[in-house]
Amino acid sequence: MVSHRQKRLWKYVEEGSLLKLKSYLKKHRDLEVNFSHGKRERSPLQLACCLGDDAVLRLLLKHGADVLQKDRKGDTALHTAVNRALKDGKTVYDDLVVPLIKSCPQAMNAANNAGVTPEDLLQWMKHTQTAENMNRPSEVDPEKEWVDKLFGECEDEFCETFGVYDADDFLPVDDDDEDFGDWADRIRKEYFDKKHADAQRLAASFSRGKKKKSKPEKEQEQKSNKELLEKLKREHEEYLARAARKEEETRQGKKRRYEEGCAATFSGGSSAGSTKLSYSDIPWPAPRGTVQEMVEVMLHGVDRKDVEVFRKTLRKQQARWHPDKFAQRCEARLEEKDKKKILETVTALSQELNRLAHSLRT
Repeated sequence: MVSHRQKRLWKYVEEGSLLKLKSYLKKHRDLEVNFSHGKRERSPLQLACCLGDDAVLRLLLKHGADVLQKDRKGDTALHTAVNRALKDGKTVYDDLVVPLIKSCPQAMNAANNAGVTPEDLLQWMKHTQTAENMNRPSEVDPEKEWVDKLFGECEDEFCETFGVYDADDFLPVDDDDEDFGDWADRIRKEYFDKKHADAQRLAASFSRGKKKKSKPEKEQEQKSNKELLEKLKREHEEYLARAARKEEETRQGKKRRYEEGCAATFSGGSSAGSTKLSYSDIPWPAPRGTVQEMVEVMLHGVDRKDVEVFRKTLRKQQARWHPDKFAQRCEARLEEKDKKKILETVTALSQELNRLAHSLRT
């Protein structure tokens, strides 16, 4: 029986919502990702392969997705990925097949209900490509080859960059308002839709270019193609710049909320002193993040090259989260059920800050 949370995970995989999925898996760390769903009894990993979403595939592998899990026909995720590569070519092979093989080499020999293994499919793919190469003309259009290479590099650069801007702690999963994850998903879709349309137009112009053209027509076409390539490069750079600005705004928002929370919680007012504090009431810099992520929020915006300024900021945070000083300020106000967890987190934060301070002296 598929749980409500697993259905939500399936929905994010189906939509290709990478940041939402990443945030959801981080929020529900114990969520089982190896389940079967639908009439075909596919796993989320197989669904990602069907959709050709390599970013989601890598995320699921990171969270323990089983490459050997089979659907109703006995196919594994690697069967699905290889079949898609047979249809769409080397790029899909690199994006889907290679990560699966690296994660689980033995999946190459896993047979489906028909007795076919992914290795059998790859052998067939190899023979098919060899036959195509023998029938292909020896002349290669160097300009088209360069364009294909450019598109490939842009695709690789985007896929590597996308996901780095990762505002996990402030991605409300159920909110109707557009958050950073919604924004990134929307921009990502618009970017690829536009790029795909431009690429199709460019490919069509190359196809038309096989017919004999006059010199002015060739020059005009070359000029048009050059302008299109420059446009694609500009749009790619603009997207990355917008994503970087959005991420910086998100990080600044975290830092601001953290400082405001500290001022409200650790102030000496009488009303504040009488309020009981649960774990969620403590102004953690990144409530669902690791200790290292919390420290990153604390020190965001501080120039680490300016050692004096950085050391001064670090000392302020060390004093704020020193276990003894924290206990003097807040221990009497802590909810009994959360006290141990709160003090353990404070100690871990203090140790990380001390480690960072020690590294400045060495």
